[in-house]
Amino acid sequence: MTVISVVVGSIRQARFSEKPAQWVLQHLKDRAGVDTRLLDLRDFPMPFFDQPVPPAMPGRAPYENEVVKRWTAEIARSDGFVFVTPEYNYGPPAVLKNALDWVYPEWNRKAAAFVSYGSVAGARSVQQLRETAIELQLAPIRSSVHIPAAVLWAHFQGGDVNAGLAELEAQAKAMIDDLLWWTEALKTARATAS
Repeated sequence: MTVISVVVGSIRQARFSEKPAQWVLQHLKDRAGVDTRLLDLRDFPMPFFDQPVPPAMPGRAPYENEVVKRWTAEIARSDGFVFVTPEYNYGPPAVLKNALDWVYPEWNRKAAAFVSYGSVAGARSVQQLRETAIELQLAPIRSSVHIPAAVLWAHFQGGDVNAGLAELEAQAKAMIDDLLWWTEALKTARATAS
């Protein structure tokens, strides 16, 4: 069974990210052989990274923070990821970047996809996350879903966003197809390299 985790990259009050996260999670649940998990950063209130050595440091002692331990374990058991992210000031939220920074070997050689929203449909946030993902040895796939501002605006006005998300079905399918292909390829490669 392939484990794909959907990471909710915002912890704001009245956030929009839950809606596209649940939407993409349902698409993943409809796929055979896929076990999906929702990793909501509200459930992992990690402090800002402040350790004396980075997670990539060979031989470093395990971190003692229990929330970080739980988060790291979830990343380790996942084979691939979909990051649902807003764009704040041309980039991803600090809480998402911090969650990425706490972990290193558990991210390595796994596929990552992105669902974004905000200014320019979150494209600049995704671009920064792709660069971070590469440094973490994640493999960011090309296909992504960028949610138009009209859908986000409907959320803030208390309207129904489902119609707007439904218009993105083709993009979601392409992204998930690519994510699952790369996830399986990398999972096989990791198994043969062990």
